[in-house]
Amino acid sequence: MGGSQARPEQNQYQDLVHKTGFSLEQIKNLHKRFRQLSENEETISRENLESVVSLANNPIKKQIIEAFFDKRNQGQDEAGSSQEIGFEQFLKVMAHFRPPTLKTSPEEREAMRKEKLRFLFNMHDTDSDGTITLAEYRTVVEELLSRSGTMGREAARAIADAAMLEVASTNVPHMAPDDFYEGITFEHFEQILKGLEMESRMHIRFLDVDTTTMHCGKSTS
Repeated sequence: MGGSQARPEQNQYQDLVHKTGFSLEQIKNLHKRFRQLSENEETISRENLESVVSLANNPIKKQIIEAFFDKRNQGQDEAGSSQEIGFEQFLKVMAHFRPPTLKTSPEEREAMRKEKLRFLFNMHDTDSDGTITLAEYRTVVEELLSRSGTMGREAARAIADAAMLEVASTNVPHMAPDDFYEGITFEHFEQILKGLEMESRMHIRFLDVDTTTMHCGKSTS
């Protein structure tokens, strides 16, 4: 009976290999961590991720958690947020942090880079309208700078405003003085980060999982 019960799960894992690019072993490790986080439930809520110890002092903790429930990051063709997510949705979000391998072709590497950029863009575009506004950008910068203890919120706000104006002058160089800059589009976002190598850098350990090796650590939450 054990073999017959294990086969459907094995088939499900194999299907997820094709959908996410993770290996069978990586998916098994991630499933163990998922079950730890969900307390053996079939879905994970925001409260489950709120309890992760290694996320506690992260200045953009809220944005990171919300990214897991953003339907755009789960491969869905719609905007909005899920109340809870299952393992397949969790895995699709984690796939954004999968680093390239020696076998990754230039075309695949470029596609991975674009997916990572889109994920980062979605984290800033909190209202899912396809544009990062000054208010959205300011919120992230304020959180990063003021919570790090390096400066106060007003100073962080001034830096965010100045940075957005610089982006506006770069992307829309012929703006009239009374023109309103609506915000950063994804195309602008790609240009801003054009010189940044991130395909192998963008991996996370905040779930006690290192996506470079994908070995699950012991649960600390």
